[in-house]
Amino acid sequence: MRVLVGLSGGVDSAVAAYLLKKNGHEVIGATMSIWDKNQIFKASGKDACFSPHEEEDIKQAQKICAQLGIEYQVLDCTEEYKKIVLANFKQEYLNGRTPNPCVVCNTAIKFNALPSAARKNGLGFDKFATGHYARLNQDEVSGRWQLRAAVDKSKDQSYFIYRLSQEQLAQVMFPLGEYEKKQIREIAREIGFEVSDKPDSQDFYSGDINDIIQATPKTGNFVDKNGKVLGQHQGFWNFTIGQRRGLGVSADKPLYVIGVNKDKNEVILGYIDESFKQGIIAHNLAWSSVAPFSEDKDVWVKIRSSQKPVKALAKVNGDALRIEFEEAQKALTPGQSAVMYDEQEYILGGGIIDEVF
Repeated sequence: MRVLVGLSGGVDSAVAAYLLKKNGHEVIGATMSIWDKNQIFKASGKDACFSPHEEEDIKQAQKICAQLGIEYQVLDCTEEYKKIVLANFKQEYLNGRTPNPCVVCNTAIKFNALPSAARKNGLGFDKFATGHYARLNQDEVSGRWQLRAAVDKSKDQSYFIYRLSQEQLAQVMFPLGEYEKKQIREIAREIGFEVSDKPDSQDFYSGDINDIIQATPKTGNFVDKNGKVLGQHQGFWNFTIGQRRGLGVSADKPLYVIGVNKDKNEVILGYIDESFKQGIIAHNLAWSSVAPFSEDKDVWVKIRSSQKPVKALAKVNGDALRIEFEEAQKALTPGQSAVMYDEQEYILGGGIIDEVF
């Protein structure tokens, strides 16, 4: 089989390419270029998904492909990235929400624009693979492709790719889903990859997010839940639910952001106990291992990628998903994704959080 591998210049995608070649596939490497050198962003050279460090990542990917003896191309996805990922990032923050750019990027860019650009450049292939930690199989009865959490729970990335469609899943491979991260680094050392001990990229952007939002500072108030003014800030978009640091407001106990009112340019602060809520309403649903269901269903839910799934009751009404958690959860955040899993760790579906209650 001819497999196109999305290479980031890191250890995971490098070993994914190696394993595929070792298993007899014809492998091609490709990196998506998303950093526009002409933009005015003041990002540092720090390693991040979106940063000028991209040039170094491309050099590393070139070395990896040369070592493996496979073809390599850099594919320009900058315009798609700006129009979709960066535009969504800016719009969501200015609407008082906190977006997850990695979810948007995976769905629209990494698993769509990148393979599409490869085909336009004459790179024919049967499957597209990445170094994501996730598992994938096809149900023999329904024929649906089923996303499942990775074996290594500390590195599981299934949350970030829950929005991939059945059409996209039918064309992808995740070679690392059954491995622990330490095993991947050991394999990389054994075959002599320079990136064997390269740290994982943790950030979306290596600079100030206001480079992307580009909003004019505007004085607003910090208030408590009763509207009492506690201090001032320079724009609600600089804050997100659950934030504690950088508030500049003194109190007898630590304060957290528990809400944002974009119309009044207010940031609502409260104590830790006030940051816990019982449930959410999500829209813009995406379904994975199962077809959309209408009956109430016991599920396990992630509301952030690093969280362990927690028990909840899911209720679906058309394009609205109501999640009622067994135990109240901290910092439920509009704009983030709520992803449902079953007891076997298969992703059922998920959506974008709109309301918190």
